[in-house]
Parts: sequence; structure tokens; C-alpha cells
Amino acid sequence: MLKKLHIQNYAIIDEIEIQFSNQLNIITGETGAGKSILMGALSLILGERADTGALKVNDKKCFIEGFFSMDDKPAIKHFLKNNELDVDDELVIRREIA
Repeated sequence: MLKKLHIQNYAIIDEIEIQFSNQLNIITGETGAGKSILMGALSLILGERADTGALKVNDKKCFIEGFFSMDDKPAIKHFLKNNELDVDDELVIRREIA
């Protein structure tokens, strides 16, 4: 489960950190508020191809981090262990775009 999303230098976002609850999370806002940008950032940490045109400031890297809870995820923990990666209660996926 996604617990937190941290975005820096992406599209119209200088820097933002969003905490999600373990309940229903609803993202609303007016046109141009950035809802699609949040979804795009999420897609990037899940493996979508990056486009450097999405950088807010071209000479700075973009950072997107997703913090996921590993509670009750034995298959993911097993995958990490089998690939000699650290296993913890939280998984952080970080994407850098330059």
C-alpha cells in the first residue's frame, strides 16, 4: 500500500510530500490543479518511461519517491530476499530523471 509520495522538480511541482491514509484516498481539484501530474509521477515510480520535458527546471534532477507498506506482503518480501535486497517493513522506490 502506498503510504507517502514525495515529488521534487516535476512539471509544475517544486516539491511536495503527500501522506496517504490506509483508508480511501480521494484526489480532487480544479482543472490545472495537478491531479494528472500526481498520477504521472506515480506511473514513473511504477516503471513508465520518463520524459525529460517534464522537468520543472531543466538543469536540476527530478526526484520521485514512493513509500510503500510491506505489511502482509510475503511475496514481495520473498522476491527482495531472493534478489539479495534489504527486506524491511517499508519499501522505498525512488526515480531520478535528469
